[in-house]
Amino acid sequence: MNPFATVGRTMFERVDGAGFVFDLLLRTFGQIGYLPRRVRFMFDAAFNAGVRSLPVTMIVAAFAGAILAMQTGIELKRFGDTAILGTITALSMCREMGPFITAVILAATVGSAMAAELGTMKVSDEIAALEVMSVDPVNYLVLPRVIALAVMCPTLTVLGNLVGIWGGSIIAEQNLGVSQTLFWSSAREALTSSGTLLPKEVYVGLFKALVFGTVIAVVSCAAGLRAQGGALGVGLAVQTAVRNSVILVIILGFIITWFFYFLTA
Repeated sequence: MNPFATVGRTMFERVDGAGFVFDLLLRTFGQIGYLPRRVRFMFDAAFNAGVRSLPVTMIVAAFAGAILAMQTGIELKRFGDTAILGTITALSMCREMGPFITAVILAATVGSAMAAELGTMKVSDEIAALEVMSVDPVNYLVLPRVIALAVMCPTLTVLGNLVGIWGGSIIAEQNLGVSQTLFWSSAREALTSSGTLLPKEVYVGLFKALVFGTVIAVVSCAAGLRAQGGALGVGLAVQTAVRNSVILVIILGFIITWFFYFLTA
Protein backbone atom coordinates (compact mmCIF):
# COMPACT_ATOMS: atom_id res chain seq x y z
CA MET A 1 0.00 0.00 0.00
CA ASN A 2 1.13 3.52 -0.74
CA PRO A 3 2.74 4.89 2.46
CA PHE A 4 1.37 8.36 1.77
CA ALA A 5 -2.14 6.92 1.54
CA THR A 6 -1.60 5.12 4.85
CA VAL A 7 -0.40 8.29 6.59
CA GLY A 8 -3.23 10.31 5.10
CA ARG A 9 -5.85 7.77 6.13
CA THR A 10 -4.44 7.62 9.65
CA MET A 11 -4.46 11.41 9.98
CA PHE A 12 -8.00 11.56 8.64
CA GLU A 13 -9.15 8.97 11.17
CA ARG A 14 -7.53 10.90 14.04
CA VAL A 15 -9.04 14.22 12.97
CA ASP A 16 -12.43 12.61 12.39
CA GLY A 17 -12.31 11.01 15.85
CA ALA A 18 -11.35 14.29 17.50
CA GLY A 19 -14.17 16.05 15.68
CA PHE A 20 -16.65 13.41 16.83
CA VAL A 21 -15.56 13.84 20.46
CA PHE A 22 -15.84 17.63 20.28
CA ASP A 23 -19.24 17.41 18.60
CA LEU A 24 -20.42 14.96 21.26
CA LEU A 25 -19.26 17.34 23.99
CA LEU A 26 -21.26 20.21 22.48
CA ARG A 27 -24.33 18.04 21.93
CA THR A 28 -24.14 16.77 25.52
CA PHE A 29 -24.12 20.25 27.02
CA GLY A 30 -26.84 21.24 24.58
CA GLN A 31 -29.02 18.50 26.10
CA ILE A 32 -28.47 19.65 29.69
CA GLY A 33 -32.15 20.59 29.95
CA TYR A 34 -33.06 16.89 29.86
CA LEU A 35 -31.03 16.18 33.01
CA PRO A 36 -34.04 16.21 35.41
CA ARG A 37 -35.48 13.31 33.40
CA ARG A 38 -32.23 11.37 33.74
CA VAL A 39 -31.64 11.80 37.48
CA ARG A 40 -32.01 8.09 38.16
CA PHE A 41 -29.49 7.14 35.49
CA MET A 42 -27.16 9.88 36.73
CA PHE A 43 -27.22 8.54 40.29
CA ASP A 44 -26.56 5.02 39.01
CA ALA A 45 -23.57 6.30 37.03
CA ALA A 46 -22.38 8.33 40.01
CA PHE A 47 -22.54 5.26 42.23
CA ASN A 48 -20.49 3.25 39.74
CA ALA A 49 -18.00 6.07 39.27
CA GLY A 50 -17.67 7.16 42.89
CA VAL A 51 -18.52 4.49 45.42
CA ARG A 52 -17.11 1.53 43.52
CA SER A 53 -13.91 3.42 42.66
CA LEU A 54 -13.43 4.77 46.19
CA PRO A 55 -11.35 1.92 47.71
CA VAL A 56 -8.74 1.74 44.95
CA THR A 57 -8.56 5.54 44.73
CA MET A 58 -7.91 5.88 48.45
CA ILE A 59 -5.27 3.13 48.46
CA VAL A 60 -3.39 4.66 45.55
CA ALA A 61 -3.68 8.18 47.03
CA ALA A 62 -2.33 7.05 50.41
CA PHE A 63 0.71 5.41 48.87
CA ALA A 64 1.22 8.31 46.46
CA GLY A 65 1.33 10.73 49.39
CA ALA A 66 3.67 8.41 51.27
CA ILE A 67 6.02 8.10 48.29
CA LEU A 68 5.93 11.86 47.73
CA ALA A 69 6.78 12.58 51.37
CA MET A 70 9.49 9.91 51.44
CA GLN A 71 11.28 11.02 48.28
CA THR A 72 11.02 14.72 49.17
CA GLY A 73 11.94 14.15 52.80
CA ILE A 74 15.11 12.24 51.89
CA GLU A 75 16.44 15.27 50.04
CA LEU A 76 15.19 17.79 52.61
CA LYS A 77 16.86 15.82 55.38
CA ARG A 78 20.22 16.33 53.71
CA PHE A 79 19.76 20.09 54.14
CA GLY A 80 18.15 19.84 57.57
CA ASP A 81 14.89 21.43 56.45
CA THR A 82 12.31 18.69 56.95
CA ALA A 83 9.98 21.16 58.70
CA ILE A 84 8.52 22.20 55.33
CA LEU A 85 7.72 18.61 54.35
CA GLY A 86 4.04 19.07 55.19
CA THR A 87 3.89 22.17 53.00
CA ILE A 88 5.36 20.43 49.97
CA THR A 89 3.21 17.33 50.38
CA ALA A 90 -0.03 19.28 50.80
CA LEU A 91 0.61 21.60 47.87
CA SER A 92 1.72 18.78 45.57
CA MET A 93 -1.26 16.59 46.40
CA CYS A 94 -3.87 19.35 46.03
CA ARG A 95 -2.37 20.95 42.96
CA GLU A 96 -1.21 18.00 40.86
CA MET A 97 -1.05 14.52 42.34
CA GLY A 98 -4.61 14.28 43.67
CA PRO A 99 -6.44 15.25 40.46
CA PHE A 100 -4.04 13.29 38.25
CA ILE A 101 -4.19 10.05 40.26
CA THR A 102 -7.98 10.21 40.51
CA ALA A 103 -8.37 10.90 36.80
CA VAL A 104 -6.10 8.03 35.75
CA ILE A 105 -7.94 5.58 38.02
CA LEU A 106 -11.33 6.72 36.72
CA ALA A 107 -10.12 6.46 33.13
CA ALA A 108 -8.92 2.91 33.69
CA THR A 109 -12.00 1.75 35.60
CA VAL A 110 -15.06 3.88 34.86
CA GLY A 111 -14.03 5.13 31.41
CA SER A 112 -13.26 1.64 30.16
CA ALA A 113 -16.60 0.39 31.53
CA MET A 114 -18.48 3.19 29.76
CA ALA A 115 -16.76 2.44 26.47
CA ALA A 116 -17.44 -1.30 26.79
CA GLU A 117 -21.10 -0.78 27.71
CA LEU A 118 -21.88 1.67 24.92
CA GLY A 119 -19.71 -0.27 22.48
CA THR A 120 -21.67 -3.45 23.17
CA MET A 121 -24.91 -1.57 22.66
CA LYS A 122 -23.60 -0.15 19.39
CA VAL A 123 -22.44 -3.43 17.83
CA SER A 124 -25.65 -5.17 18.91
CA ASP A 125 -27.75 -2.41 17.25
CA GLU A 126 -29.30 -1.25 20.52
CA ILE A 127 -28.24 2.33 19.73
CA ALA A 128 -29.96 2.07 16.37
CA ALA A 129 -33.07 0.75 18.10
CA LEU A 130 -33.15 3.81 20.37
CA GLU A 131 -32.89 6.09 17.36
CA VAL A 132 -35.73 4.21 15.64
CA MET A 133 -37.88 4.87 18.73
CA SER A 134 -36.95 8.59 18.49
CA VAL A 135 -34.83 8.42 21.65
CA ASP A 136 -31.70 10.55 21.43
CA PRO A 137 -28.73 8.42 22.63
CA VAL A 138 -26.91 11.58 23.73
CA ASN A 139 -29.38 12.73 26.36
CA TYR A 140 -30.42 9.17 27.26
CA LEU A 141 -27.00 7.49 27.54
CA VAL A 142 -24.23 10.08 27.40
CA LEU A 143 -25.59 13.03 29.41
CA PRO A 144 -26.08 11.24 32.78
CA ARG A 145 -22.65 9.59 32.51
CA VAL A 146 -20.86 12.85 31.75
CA ILE A 147 -22.55 14.77 34.57
CA ALA A 148 -21.99 11.93 37.05
CA LEU A 149 -18.27 11.65 36.30
CA ALA A 150 -17.85 15.44 36.25
CA VAL A 151 -19.27 15.56 39.80
CA MET A 152 -17.58 12.47 41.23
CA CYS A 153 -14.08 13.21 39.99
CA PRO A 154 -13.70 16.39 42.15
CA THR A 155 -15.36 14.59 45.07
CA LEU A 156 -12.90 11.70 44.90
CA THR A 157 -10.07 14.20 44.43
CA VAL A 158 -10.87 15.94 47.73
CA LEU A 159 -10.90 12.62 49.57
CA GLY A 160 -7.74 11.53 47.76
CA ASN A 161 -5.97 14.74 48.78
CA LEU A 162 -6.79 14.19 52.45
CA VAL A 163 -5.77 10.53 52.39
CA GLY A 164 -2.59 11.34 50.46
CA ILE A 165 -1.54 14.01 52.96
CA TRP A 166 -2.33 11.60 55.78
CA GLY A 167 -0.13 8.94 54.15
CA GLY A 168 2.66 11.47 53.88
CA SER A 169 2.31 12.40 57.54
CA ILE A 170 2.73 8.76 58.57
CA ILE A 171 5.98 8.44 56.63
CA ALA A 172 7.17 11.82 57.90
CA GLU A 173 6.74 10.73 61.51
CA GLN A 174 7.95 7.16 61.25
CA ASN A 175 10.92 7.57 58.91
CA LEU A 176 11.92 11.23 58.88
CA GLY A 177 11.37 12.34 62.46
CA VAL A 178 8.76 15.00 61.63
CA SER A 179 5.98 15.05 64.20
CA GLN A 180 2.34 14.87 63.19
CA THR A 181 1.72 18.25 64.80
CA LEU A 182 4.46 19.97 62.80
CA PHE A 183 3.52 18.22 59.57
CA TRP A 184 -0.19 19.09 59.73
CA SER A 185 0.54 22.60 60.98
CA SER A 186 2.76 23.37 57.99
CA ALA A 187 0.28 21.73 55.61
CA ARG A 188 -2.60 23.77 56.99
CA GLU A 189 -0.57 26.97 56.87
CA ALA A 190 0.37 26.32 53.22
CA LEU A 191 -3.25 25.84 52.21
CA THR A 192 -4.63 28.83 54.13
CA SER A 193 -1.84 31.39 53.70
CA SER A 194 -3.60 33.07 50.74
CA GLY A 195 -6.31 34.45 53.03
CA THR A 196 -9.08 33.56 50.59
CA LEU A 197 -12.02 31.28 51.29
CA LEU A 198 -10.66 28.61 48.96
CA PRO A 199 -6.87 28.48 48.49
CA LYS A 200 -5.58 28.65 44.94
CA GLU A 201 -4.02 25.20 45.07
CA VAL A 202 -7.37 23.70 46.10
CA TYR A 203 -9.58 25.39 43.51
CA VAL A 204 -7.08 24.81 40.71
CA GLY A 205 -6.96 21.13 41.64
CA LEU A 206 -10.76 20.92 41.77
CA PHE A 207 -11.04 22.67 38.42
CA LYS A 208 -8.62 20.16 36.95
CA ALA A 209 -10.68 17.31 38.38
CA LEU A 210 -13.86 18.77 36.89
CA VAL A 211 -12.25 19.06 33.46
CA PHE A 212 -10.68 15.59 33.73
CA GLY A 213 -13.96 13.95 34.71
CA THR A 214 -15.83 15.60 31.84
CA VAL A 215 -13.16 14.71 29.29
CA ILE A 216 -12.88 11.09 30.42
CA ALA A 217 -16.64 10.59 30.19
CA VAL A 218 -17.00 12.23 26.78
CA VAL A 219 -13.98 10.43 25.28
CA SER A 220 -15.12 7.07 26.64
CA CYS A 221 -18.70 7.50 25.44
CA ALA A 222 -17.47 8.62 22.03
CA ALA A 223 -15.24 5.55 21.74
CA GLY A 224 -18.18 3.31 22.60
CA LEU A 225 -20.54 5.00 20.15
CA ARG A 226 -17.98 4.59 17.34
CA ALA A 227 -17.34 0.89 18.02
CA GLN A 228 -17.90 -1.50 15.15
CA GLY A 229 -16.98 -5.04 14.21
CA GLY A 230 -18.33 -7.13 17.07
CA ALA A 231 -16.36 -8.15 20.16
CA LEU A 232 -13.06 -7.07 18.64
CA GLY A 233 -14.48 -3.61 18.00
CA VAL A 234 -15.61 -3.32 21.62
CA GLY A 235 -12.13 -4.24 22.82
CA LEU A 236 -10.56 -1.64 20.54
CA ALA A 237 -13.05 0.96 21.77
CA VAL A 238 -12.02 0.30 25.37
CA GLN A 239 -8.37 0.56 24.43
CA THR A 240 -8.97 3.82 22.57
CA ALA A 241 -10.98 5.29 25.45
CA VAL A 242 -8.35 4.62 28.11
CA ARG A 243 -5.42 5.65 25.91
CA ASN A 244 -6.95 8.93 24.74
CA SER A 245 -8.28 9.77 28.20
CA VAL A 246 -4.88 9.41 29.86
CA ILE A 247 -3.16 11.41 27.12
CA LEU A 248 -5.69 14.23 27.40
CA VAL A 249 -5.45 14.23 31.21
CA ILE A 250 -1.69 14.78 31.00
CA ILE A 251 -1.93 17.46 28.31
CA LEU A 252 -4.83 19.34 29.91
CA GLY A 253 -3.16 19.13 33.33
CA PHE A 254 -0.12 20.90 31.92
CA ILE A 255 -2.22 23.54 30.15
CA ILE A 256 -4.31 24.33 33.23
CA THR A 257 -1.24 24.61 35.46
CA TRP A 258 0.46 26.86 32.92
CA PHE A 259 -2.63 29.07 32.67
CA PHE A 260 -3.17 29.56 36.40
CA TYR A 261 0.43 29.77 37.56
CA PHE A 262 2.23 31.45 34.66
CA LEU A 263 -0.23 33.20 32.37
CA THR A 264 -2.40 34.71 35.14
CA ALA A 265 0.22 34.81 37.91
